[in-house]
Amino acid sequence: MDVADALYKRISIRAFKDTPIDEQAVRTLLDKARWAPSGGNLQPWKVIAVSGDEKAACSALAGEVLAKNPGGEAGDYPIYPETVEEPYRSRRFKVGEDMYEKLSIPRDDKAARFARLAENYNFFGAPVGMFFVIDRSMGHGQWAHLGMFMQSLALVAVEEGYGTCMQEAWGMVRASLHAHFGLPDNEVVYCGLALGVPDMSHAVNTLRSDRAAVDEFSTFRGFKTS
Repeated sequence: MDVADALYKRISIRAFKDTPIDEQAVRTLLDKARWAPSGGNLQPWKVIAVSGDEKAACSALAGEVLAKNPGGEAGDYPIYPETVEEPYRSRRFKVGEDMYEKLSIPRDDKAARFARLAENYNFFGAPVGMFFVIDRSMGHGQWAHLGMFMQSLALVAVEEGYGTCMQEAWGMVRASLHAHFGLPDNEVVYCGLALGVPDMSHAVNTLRSDRAAVDEFSTFRGFKTS
């Protein structure tokens, strides 16, 4: 598999088989992903991988927090800007509606939609969850480098026959996760990731989100015309 194939095959998997993944397999993925680029070679990422009882404890924690406060915990790292302008607003709306259409959940069935959203905190049934941690002193450049590492991990997962879903939804319980993991004050949980063998028979995994055409986001200057 080449890089372009892995990029195209990588989608957000939201239904997994119950096939277990052992620690060594996770270590192998991280060993490959650690070669992701970072400015100044800071490598500003830490990973907490969870499975079994510990994964269940994280899910239970999220359930308890969101049962008391469905809006999530307040924090200084919101998932989205307070106002999402166009064209970003329409893109976000469409991918959500496309997903619920695949699941045959109508727009007015708020309970079913909320239940589906809550599956984030079960890692969509994946056997392994990961959390990505960064030092609060890091700037926007280092957050970008963390994203490069996460993308690298997602691509090597595809190469090894796994699927992933990057889950910013875990930011809703960031403070409680920080306490649960006993992290120092200078560290913050960015988001989670579900890892497992994709269940491609599930309708939700037939969703492929749209991508803007090259000419929508690119400008070319100084190139000679042929």
